[in-house]
Amino acid sequence: MTGETDLPKLLSGMRPVLKAGRYVFTTVEDRVPSGITPVVTVAEDEGLTLVVRREEADAARLAYDYVAGWITLRVHSALEAVGLTAVVARELADAGLSCNVVAGFHHDHLFVPYEHADRAVAVLEDLARRSA
Repeated sequence: MTGETDLPKLLSGMRPVLKAGRYVFTTVEDRVPSGITPVVTVAEDEGLTLVVRREEADAARLAYDYVAGWITLRVHSALEAVGLTAVVARELADAGLSCNVVAGFHHDHLFVPYEHADRAVAVLEDLARRSA
């Protein structure tokens, strides 16, 4: 199950897909509240960061201020691959889009401003075409 490490292959094979829904970043003190199913958790000194569907955060009255679209790069990138995150982040930055990246075992996941998520996918698809 070794992932790809060749940067040109990673870029040309990204196949970004926008998942349905709105996602938010929030934080809790020590554990995930009942009724919340996070898609990402990060343990920080200040608390537990959660990325959850906005509807769940609203129902649990969790505070947030960033609403994101979730893009998955469907290429199986190796965790030791060099440059994919940098190139993707630079391309989105050049388009004026923020990007929060989370690496999973198989894929990289990007959280971009929800209102610009379709444009972010288009930017990434263009990058993939130019990298082929």
